[in-house]
Amino acid sequence: MSGSPRPRPPVPRFRAFLAALLLAPLIVSVALWAFAWPAARTAPRELPVGIAGPPAAAAPVEQQLTRHAGEFDVHRYGDETAAREAVERREIYGAFVVRPDGPHVLTASAASPVVAQALQQAAGGGHSGGEHSGGGAANPPSANGGTAHSTDVVAAPSADPRGAALSSSVLPMAIGGVVAGAVVVTLGLRGTRAVLALLGAAALVGGAAAALTHSWLGVLTGDWWAEAAAFGLMSLAVSAGVAGLGTLVGPAGIGLGAMVMVMFGNPLSGVTSAPEMLPQPLGDIGQWLPPGAGATLLRSVGFFDGRASDSPVLVLTVWAVAGLTLVTIGGLRKQPGPEPESGGRPQPAARVPAG
Repeated sequence: MSGSPRPRPPVPRFRAFLAALLLAPLIVSVALWAFAWPAARTAPRELPVGIAGPPAAAAPVEQQLTRHAGEFDVHRYGDETAAREAVERREIYGAFVVRPDGPHVLTASAASPVVAQALQQAAGGGHSGGEHSGGGAANPPSANGGTAHSTDVVAAPSADPRGAALSSSVLPMAIGGVVAGAVVVTLGLRGTRAVLALLGAAALVGGAAAALTHSWLGVLTGDWWAEAAAFGLMSLAVSAGVAGLGTLVGPAGIGLGAMVMVMFGNPLSGVTSAPEMLPQPLGDIGQWLPPGAGATLLRSVGFFDGRASDSPVLVLTVWAVAGLTLVTIGGLRKQPGPEPESGGRPQPAARVPAG
């Protein structure tokens, strides 16, 4: 007489219940840490700025900037012209110029409207002078009742004076890249076909993104082809990275890639303010990820004629080449064929009975 079947042990069900109970709070906590903490702690941290003017007159300004250690990385320039050139080369975000008629602030709202406003606040300016052009940030009243005039050396476009449209473009680029990489892995593309699919998708994304942001919205004002190339390289770095991880470790690699690119790469990109405005080392880490490097590259080619684009291009290229290499190696692996019947063991030949 056969006994009744044993009941299923409750341990797996308990583990599933525990995972369902704790997974959502864990994801929300990590997402809030990645998104909310950097936004709540936005402040200058070794922000590159310049001081121009006679040494005797510029010394009090430098002393005021260095009063709080770690906020500003001060560079000295002999005159205002040299400071302007440094701003245009993206070596500094702005400069404080000591003039006979009073202090003057050079800003670059195209580099970061938030930083431009912070520099105006640091100068204690009242309102911008006639040379100010479209920065989009109002100056606060001066503590001593005076005014500090400002000049927006590289102004943000009038279609996007606060940089909101450009900042909003980073997340869709990251999501699109994740989707492209996941599709390549899910469809089983390997080797040359996967590489061509990723390259083709990145090229189409670059053209479409440049057409929307430059031709239609007018939020980028640089060379159209350079902007399309920047968008395409950013998309390729994300999609190739996700596809490479997916090829290497399977579906878990796709999830890992999506977390790195979207949950960490987007909030740590510094596109809404500046990498130097984020808590460190998060600001530096964000520039090593495709969203942060891509945002920096877009500002360089969109407003500064490609200046200071070497580092972001290198980061994006490394991600793209590494991902494409993993996808190519995955295509070289021997694809498993259909398994033979009966567990792959050869079946003995049927014996024909004698007679």
